[in-house]
Amino acid sequence: MTETQSEQGRQDLQDRVNNRSQRPTSRAFKDFMASHWAPAAGTEHTRDAVAEHSLGRRRAVSEKFSGERLVIPAGALKVRSNDTDYRFRPHSAFAHLSGLGVDHEPNAVLVFEPVEPGEGDDGSDHEVTLYFKPMAGRDTEEFYADARYGEFWIGPRPDLNEFQVRLGIRTKDLDELEVAVTKNAGAVEVGGTRIRLLREADLNVDALVDTSRVNTGVDLEASDALDADLTEALSELRLTKDEWEIAQLRDSVASTIAGFDDVVRALPQAVGHQRGERVVEGAFFARARLEGNDLGYDTIAASGNNATILHWIRNHDRIEPGELLLLDAGVEADSLYTADITRTIPVSGTYSGVQRKVYEAVLAAADAAFEIVRPGIKFRDIHQRAVTVLAEHLDAWGLLPVSLEESLSPQGQHHRRWMPHGTSHHLGLDVHDCAQAKRDLYLDGVLEPGMVFTIEPGLYFKNEDLAVPEEYRGIGVRIEDDVLVTETGVENLSAALPRTPDDVEAWIARLQS
Repeated sequence: MTETQSEQGRQDLQDRVNNRSQRPTSRAFKDFMASHWAPAAGTEHTRDAVAEHSLGRRRAVSEKFSGERLVIPAGALKVRSNDTDYRFRPHSAFAHLSGLGVDHEPNAVLVFEPVEPGEGDDGSDHEVTLYFKPMAGRDTEEFYADARYGEFWIGPRPDLNEFQVRLGIRTKDLDELEVAVTKNAGAVEVGGTRIRLLREADLNVDALVDTSRVNTGVDLEASDALDADLTEALSELRLTKDEWEIAQLRDSVASTIAGFDDVVRALPQAVGHQRGERVVEGAFFARARLEGNDLGYDTIAASGNNATILHWIRNHDRIEPGELLLLDAGVEADSLYTADITRTIPVSGTYSGVQRKVYEAVLAAADAAFEIVRPGIKFRDIHQRAVTVLAEHLDAWGLLPVSLEESLSPQGQHHRRWMPHGTSHHLGLDVHDCAQAKRDLYLDGVLEPGMVFTIEPGLYFKNEDLAVPEEYRGIGVRIEDDVLVTETGVENLSAALPRTPDDVEAWIARLQS
């Protein structure tokens, strides 16, 4: 065979993923596939409940960045294995501003186009457009040939009109995005429009914006700082939740509590099983998929000494009688808001003396934190109150190598050996929500009504920890609840899940009877 013949017979790499489909290429096949399809069923769409809330969020962003073009990508599909993708989840900032949840629209982009102040959407300074790829018609090859976007493969998707009606936002074909992003772009001092981009959500959009900046002489380093400011602002916008968001979190918490019930019922099957932790993980995951979109994060189903590993997600070990099971799990609702709850459960139904002793210390720390939560205190005060109570217990047990006062001093902190994590984090679209907010609005921030976060002290005594007596080793306890700051104090959103050791034991007995 000559070189030319070899080249003619070579198949492009990008085409080889279609080898498995063995799709005919004849004209007869293509013509037949394009014909004899019933019209798509018509649906009368109504405005989603989230639409007015997301409009208010967009208005707040518009006010902060008046006169600038903002580009907020949803993100792209991510390959899991060869030609299969992970389930799509949009970037949380995109979901917050658009109102879209579940797996809608990979590659979609929100563009805030600056207009004269007050002449934009709802009196804002921008007109916002959602760009996404509409579903191809059944007379196209994409309908049956595109495994990522074709209706034959993945089912129908909303069209431009549906999202416009449901979300109250103008929509356009993704093919128009490049022009929308790059038109009149350039340095402000020469009459161009400044662009701010939510970076690293979609590398293709990053490349589009960066190329535009290079072509128009915009300084890339200065632009990175502007983009970082946008990311920060979008994170800070979520520090307080509106009533719709709080309702979503309540639903997520309720589903999560149901998942904990499922786990307790499954414990007899899990105890002694070669992969008992996987039995627990599977029981909770079934509830997450039944009532929500997915898990809010990988479930921690940690038994025995694994409970002292803060982010144990391998979940491949046995669960033995007499051990504690630390279950840290949350259901992500279809809106993408997630709960985050932890309980430490005696797998045989009752706590041993030392297990109860450690559990009650952690509970005392959690209760002490609850007692001070109210509008006006600093977020960091919650942590300080909880760890102080833990230190007092550790001192009473004779475990601190120094005095209580020295341990609590900034130069000491010996007690943190057994609780090296923080007591609280904000909660919402991300399990660790608002993570890009400025320190003075997060750690040093003042609590306001509508803030939702966790309270989750713990104590972790590893098997290999020679600084504690043997009776403590292999015990890890964490108690985590999701709380809402109200006008007068705090509401425990997860209060329906038993917290005290007596209530936990009664809960197990009731569900396993």
